[in-house]
Amino acid sequence: MGFNTIAVHGGIKDESKKAINPPVYLSSTFIQPDTETEGEYCYSRGNNPTRASVEDLAASLEGARFAIATSSGMAATSLVFELIKEGEKILINNNVYGGTWRFVSNLFENRGLDYEIVDDFNTYDLEKSNAKLVFIETPSNPLLEVTDIRRVCDLAHKKNMLVVVDNTFMTSYLQRPLELGADIVVYSATKYYGGHSDILAGLILLNDEALYERFRFLRNTLGGILSPFDSFLLMRGMRTLALRMDKQQENAKNLPSFLKAMTGRTEYTIRD
Repeated sequence: MGFNTIAVHGGIKDESKKAINPPVYLSSTFIQPDTETEGEYCYSRGNNPTRASVEDLAASLEGARFAIATSSGMAATSLVFELIKEGEKILINNNVYGGTWRFVSNLFENRGLDYEIVDDFNTYDLEKSNAKLVFIETPSNPLLEVTDIRRVCDLAHKKNMLVVVDNTFMTSYLQRPLELGADIVVYSATKYYGGHSDILAGLILLNDEALYERFRFLRNTLGGILSPFDSFLLMRGMRTLALRMDKQQENAKNLPSFLKAMTGRTEYTIRD
């Protein structure tokens, strides 16, 4: 199936009532088979059918085995940083989302974690680094700097480093970092995935089952879950992702000629 078909028809369906869209399960707790057995759904912080539906859709669009939906993009990034132990180090690009930078610059020191800011991963010598994890955002927010994901992954994996890619600006419609070698992909699904500016949401995509189970444990323990209703709204937004991305690209291509017609100028300077 093509991307649009998956976007429209993906996600877990309500098999009991044959509904096209999955219902919103607002229940905090689910009945269990007996006192000795825990079913697939027990308590909604751990798992919820509506959240499972949007995770299934996100994984399908990414071509990933597993997805974790969180309460925001920073909740997703925070779970990733929980993989770093005291004394370990990460590499991070210099033009990274402000919330990510706030976490690293304010919380790492008190946790005994180290970080190095990399000006350009396209030329950085990873062979000389002893980092545990590489965190790159490409294109970056807000300057849209681009990093060669495959190059970074090839070099980082030689040093047994995990590579995490924040793919928020591209989405799986335009870029699939897992296919380029990344270990983990994170999103602020608030933005293009959600598409309607009415929810906060985050996503983690990956193929490694052990890491997936680790993230499930961390999310359940720390509590940064995506609510059932926001899961439903996120799925609604993802249905039209490709249509919106195509239109946004079309508008971007038309912007220079529009500005030229309005001002008569052909060059513009971005000021800090």
